[in-house]
Amino acid sequence: MKQDLIEQARAVLARNDRGDYTVPTHGLYPFQWNWDSALSALGFSHFDEARAWREIETLFRHQWDDGMVPHIIFHEMNDGYFPGPDVWATGRAVPTSGITQPAVAGFAVRRIHARAKNRGLADAQARALLPKIHAWHQWFFTNRDPQGTGLVAIIHPWESGRDNSVDWDAALARVPTEGVAPFQRRDVAHANPAHRPTDEEYRRYIWLVQHFRDLGWDNSRLHDASPFRVVDPGFNAILIRSCLDLAALADDLGEAEIASASRAFAQAGIAAMDALWSETRGQYLCFDRVTGELIDSPSIGGLLAAFCPIPEHRAQAITQRLEAIGATVPYLVPSHDPAAPEFDGLRYWRGPVWLIVNYMIADGLQRAGQTRIVQRIVDDSLRLIEQSGFAEYYDPVTAEPCGGSSFTWTAAMVIEILNAETTPA
Repeated sequence: MKQDLIEQARAVLARNDRGDYTVPTHGLYPFQWNWDSALSALGFSHFDEARAWREIETLFRHQWDDGMVPHIIFHEMNDGYFPGPDVWATGRAVPTSGITQPAVAGFAVRRIHARAKNRGLADAQARALLPKIHAWHQWFFTNRDPQGTGLVAIIHPWESGRDNSVDWDAALARVPTEGVAPFQRRDVAHANPAHRPTDEEYRRYIWLVQHFRDLGWDNSRLHDASPFRVVDPGFNAILIRSCLDLAALADDLGEAEIASASRAFAQAGIAAMDALWSETRGQYLCFDRVTGELIDSPSIGGLLAAFCPIPEHRAQAITQRLEAIGATVPYLVPSHDPAAPEFDGLRYWRGPVWLIVNYMIADGLQRAGQTRIVQRIVDDSLRLIEQSGFAEYYDPVTAEPCGGSSFTWTAAMVIEILNAETTPA
């Protein structure tokens, strides 16, 4: 069964492979996405190390001069996705979007390097990527943490990767819709409209894009100019973990300055994370920088915080939260608390299970010694695949497959999970 699933997963990666990059799936997402690529490279690395490195190398080839790595790279023209490069208008030779996504590349590169069989290739590729990833991390703390709090904010829901999470509802409601140019959505032609973000949410998403475009995509201005400024614990945990992994990689490669700076970023972030903890919820919460208040929304973002080092008692509390949630649904980890009135098991990030987040939560809790809940998460993830295939996401109650099918990063996570014995801690 294990080898059969791996072969099926490899077939999905092959189907979505464009040579130097992968698309997440046919139709719905026809370009290269940032964190999709980094996570997909983990899957490639188990059977084609050169292809894994090429995936991440292609991503960073389109890094901006200020250090940002955009969330979409439009390698080829395709009118099947909105908003396309004409809406972003970032002025790049190869068009890109103007916002970013979770900084998981540092984690992925260190993991691929640590287990590589071709040491010469791994050292050369990691050495070339190291300063580029570090520049991206520096960009985050310069442009998205201007007050030096130790934690960065997202300025658009799409940056989180959790596009329409309940976490964003109140902050997104502040975003106006006046002046949004008429548009035609393409996503609803490829996936059930009832499972996608609403038209009202999309109008606010596009207002932010137009607003940032009007500011010339000047990242030194965008944070303070955005009416949407949210500190997401999951997003920050990914950045912190990547900083720590980059520090370890820099040590291995003799780059002491990058190692020291990366550890300093991570240590400041870890210390600041505790301010996001909610004793009432038993998990971390998002923080709204505009109102200066925590957002009382029990979503998966506050559980994903376990991906980075957190105190032992916090890891135990998150495990207890997961156990309680697991008693109410057959499949962990739903992207929103099933007991909350906003929960919707079929609508994008408002309830469904995503294997990439399962993988990261399990990885963090494994490092924290919470092995029993890790096994439950892994078992549930594989049961979803066996029952419903390589979907983008799944209903945590019925296992109904939703979103795109034959999804690249879902397949990559299956390969990674089933090869866990070859993965260094």
